[in-house]
Amino acid sequence: MIASKDLLEQLPTIAQDPDAFEVLFTAQKFRERLLSEIKQASQRIYIVTLYLENDEAGREILTALYEAKQRYPEMEVTVCVDWHRAQRGLIGAADSEGNAALYQEFAKKYQYPISILGVPVRSKEVFGVLHLKGFIIDNTVIYSGASLNNIYLHQSNKYRFDRYHIIQNSNLANTMVNYIKKYISLNPAVNCLSQKSKPTTKSIKLEIKQFRSQLAQSSYEFDSEVVPAGKVGISPLVGVGKRRNKLNLHINNLIACAEREITILTPYFNFPNSIAKEVKRAIRRGVKVTIIVGDKTANDFYIPPEEKFKTIAGLPYLYEMNLRQFARINEAHMASRQLSIYLWKHGNNSFHLKGMWVDKEYMLLTGNNFNPRAWKLDLENGLLIKDPENLLTEKFNNEINSILEHTHLVGSYKQLECIDHYPEGVQKLIRKIKRVRADRVLKQIL
Repeated sequence: MIASKDLLEQLPTIAQDPDAFEVLFTAQKFRERLLSEIKQASQRIYIVTLYLENDEAGREILTALYEAKQRYPEMEVTVCVDWHRAQRGLIGAADSEGNAALYQEFAKKYQYPISILGVPVRSKEVFGVLHLKGFIIDNTVIYSGASLNNIYLHQSNKYRFDRYHIIQNSNLANTMVNYIKKYISLNPAVNCLSQKSKPTTKSIKLEIKQFRSQLAQSSYEFDSEVVPAGKVGISPLVGVGKRRNKLNLHINNLIACAEREITILTPYFNFPNSIAKEVKRAIRRGVKVTIIVGDKTANDFYIPPEEKFKTIAGLPYLYEMNLRQFARINEAHMASRQLSIYLWKHGNNSFHLKGMWVDKEYMLLTGNNFNPRAWKLDLENGLLIKDPENLLTEKFNNEINSILEHTHLVGSYKQLECIDHYPEGVQKLIRKIKRVRADRVLKQIL
């Protein structure tokens, strides 16, 4: 059996100059940089995101994309968003045409069109969405878990905190664009959202099924490079579904090969079984494990008790119950600081960070939430960075320090609220869910 570290080392790799790798620390800086790169683009722009929202920030980005296309009509400008998410309103809002109405509005205003493609990973949104990450602008890759709207881009007085990395690398940029061209943009299941006439989901059900099957066999394709001294390696990974998912495999491998320390970032504490098992094994073999997760009040579904209760508001409490149970089981390891759990909270802002560091040698940038939904349903990707010379250690240490700035260390599971202290509406919902044993099903799709 090949050891986990050997599997990681055998991955095809792209060489990266560490001086051309940049980390941003705030949503505002991310917004400014994204707009700046779009305005300077002259060759190609590929935006892949869960959604581009019909709000001030979304309109600003869409305007910048169209203006770039008008300056350079021959330039490729393609936006890929989730097919389902683009054609509905926000959760709890009135029925609407969703963000597709915005795309149609903009298409009428400009001479040279851009491609806004709806990507259906499954025939129903609840069973899988486009969760790929990466904005490719000329030869620059901007990698973040953020979607494009007011809160992710800190347009007003609230922000959703994420990770933001700027990578100058023509080979990586070409690899990511070629994946979109080969597996997504020309597929018959993928359709333009900026036109009024488009097929119904039901009419392309067969195409969607075939599309998902093709995605399950897809991979980033490039000629592997020898990484010389003074550079780091990047291995782009992609996966969808439970079987033959290389991204899932190597996330598990990362944890399994850890010898000294692991740091995991996740917004929703709901590990799939395989990650939970590998974390448990790592703790048993003496690896120091740090988990940074958002406080329940920093969850994007959280609704303050004084506001009208909605069913979706129960989710942050379910995640906290998972975390409390995990902390209770590992109380002794928390006391010895072999396991450290940090909760992030900053005003009324929310937390959306994902990723992993292992032994300061491997770093994973990803949009994967490390939960069963990401493991089984959504189309996910990630960039695995191999840095045996610790050339990026200072940059990543600065990033971790910026993340920890608004956290507190959980000393005991008793510091996390239990169900008896939750608002009445939440208590009723959770007890009802448990009574009908729906919590196990919910954990797989949320």
